[in-house]
Amino acid sequence: QQERDINVSFLDSEFRYVLFPVAYGIIFILGLFANLYVLFVLQSLREAKAMGEIRIYMTNLTIADLLFVCALPFWVGYYSRHGNWVYTDFMCRLTGSLFFINTYCSILFLGAISVNRYWAVTRPLDAASSDHRRRGIIVCIVIWALTVAMAVPFLVSPGTNTDENNNTRCFEGYQSETDVQKKTVAAFHFAIIAMFFVIFFLVVVCNSLIARALLSQKPPQSEFQISQRPRGVKRRALQMLLAVVGVFSLCFLPHHVIQGFWTLAVLQIKNGWGHVDWDQDTLQMLNDAHQITLLLMGLNCILDPVVYFFATRKFRRFIVSHIKRLGKGEGYTLFKSSHGCCFAQSTLHKKQWRS
Repeated sequence: QQERDINVSFLDSEFRYVLFPVAYGIIFILGLFANLYVLFVLQSLREAKAMGEIRIYMTNLTIADLLFVCALPFWVGYYSRHGNWVYTDFMCRLTGSLFFINTYCSILFLGAISVNRYWAVTRPLDAASSDHRRRGIIVCIVIWALTVAMAVPFLVSPGTNTDENNNTRCFEGYQSETDVQKKTVAAFHFAIIAMFFVIFFLVVVCNSLIARALLSQKPPQSEFQISQRPRGVKRRALQMLLAVVGVFSLCFLPHHVIQGFWTLAVLQIKNGWGHVDWDQDTLQMLNDAHQITLLLMGLNCILDPVVYFFATRKFRRFIVSHIKRLGKGEGYTLFKSSHGCCFAQSTLHKKQWRS
């Protein structure tokens, strides 16, 4: 029994010390480039009234992604040193908190974007005639306040501890805590898991209703409408559904499915609620799976721009046109017309942006 207690005192997955530095390095490069470009696009579209509320959500989500990206070099260093944290305890708490904040900011902002797109599709007149910037700002303040508040326990508690091999671990290991403390940690994790599944359900419902609304639109009656209406309405509806639900399913769903079981495995609660008596193979399998889900969550910072691309036509048209102009070596400027429409002017031609 004593040998078993030693063996399970710290669950480790050796493959992550090779996989994570490479994967996080790639995510850092792609995520930094993609999110800086997104900020450039959103800044260029700042005059588009119809983009007001969703632009606020996209901007805040992009900032959250950039904060996470900036923390990745520390995690690359951590895993490349075989799980030895050589930085300060404060940096451990800060980078760990940024990972947490990015995850749940992403989940909540993607939920807000889904609700916004649902209203835009089902109430187009209201969306076109109203400026909902104030609502967007209030929602963003609430989301940031909620995620930072949830991250406070990670910010104020010591983040590092020393394992049996004298390695300084960052946010790994609960062996020194009492059963009462461990049960509090478990309850916190299960509350967050429940919150995720509520938002995930909301996202699936909103995007399914968006797809149904677009697919059920009556065909245009005149030749002019036929020529103006995009031929790929059904395709766009399915693409948007797959983009948003796909990011949730790939990046966040696996983690929250495994998180509850993994939490009980690593806490090792000895008595009462939360006590489990799984064998070492099961514990190791849970830890290996959990490490993979952490890596998948990191992908959200490079997949969020894909959601933006399919969420709004203005964003999509700007990027497509900008890439074409760059391919032709053309410059461009943006200005606002007397009708409030945004135009992109290249050295050879002008292009009007429509909703």
